[in-house]
Amino acid sequence: MKKYLVISFFLVSLASFAQKPVAIIFDTDIGPDYDDVGAMAILHALADKGEAKILATISCNAFETTAPTLSVLNTYFNRPDIPIGITKTSLPNKACGQEWAQAIIHKYPHALASNEQAADAVKLYRKILAAQPDSSVTMVSVGFFTNLAHLLSSTADEYSSLNGKELIIKKVKKLVSMAARIDKDGIGGYEFNVMVDAQSSKKVFAEWPTTFILSGFEIGEKILTGIRLINNDSISNSPVKDAFHIALQKDNNLVGRNSWDETAVLVAVRGIDPYFSFRKINFSIQDDGKDIVIPGEKFIYLQFKESPEVIGRVIEDLMMHRPGK
Repeated sequence: MKKYLVISFFLVSLASFAQKPVAIIFDTDIGPDYDDVGAMAILHALADKGEAKILATISCNAFETTAPTLSVLNTYFNRPDIPIGITKTSLPNKACGQEWAQAIIHKYPHALASNEQAADAVKLYRKILAAQPDSSVTMVSVGFFTNLAHLLSSTADEYSSLNGKELIIKKVKKLVSMAARIDKDGIGGYEFNVMVDAQSSKKVFAEWPTTFILSGFEIGEKILTGIRLINNDSISNSPVKDAFHIALQKDNNLVGRNSWDETAVLVAVRGIDPYFSFRKINFSIQDDGKDIVIPGEKFIYLQFKESPEVIGRVIEDLMMHRPGK
């Protein structure tokens, strides 16, 4: 009898240590760069491994390819029904100049043919958040802060009687963002995601009420990926491989693309350790989008623990994941 009790206790203990998939809402400017594609590939790979659950994919960029691109990638990874949202404002609108997005939209199946078919970003945020358990959602932002600023300012609606900030406090566990930059002077710097919609960045950096993790420019800058992916002959008919192949070729890039957005997804799902350490700092966002380091400990700012090369291999291995494999 004691034997069975011990076994039962052991099984219960194992179950208690089992990790639930991390519930993710992914917010991206997918288009002006293609590290977003790598980030989405990682997110779907981790979902296939049972480490993540993708609640929604949302665009903060009004450019015409963004919602169809999200639809292409979700469909490729056998999740065509993931809700897709987009900012319904005319700006920011940053084009896909390398035209990799146009190419994969033309080549691969997708449910959404245009941005107009996607849900309003703030409405989708509120609908998804209201339906989740308290303190359960990890939000990943790898683009502009437009949608998050509008969510903070949102009011009660058919999904929740709470205003935006109250809803975030109730439902969101943490926000992980690829954003900000600290130059060699240690004072701060200019970073694309913060600069494009500086007023929204100012609002989110000042008012966000949960844990806020930042993967700064200087982190992803040193992590290069994509070359092993495009040279992997076992991968075919992949929008991920195609996007990187087109963009790397147009850039005449033989070493790999900086992996900014991928780092945010990796940390959001697997945690800061063992890849990174961190320090706690605070930022003030200026009217022109420059981030200035100020006294405080509001933000968890990533630093390297492992080498960029080791982290890059982990990231690229996940980027090469294929659905059903």
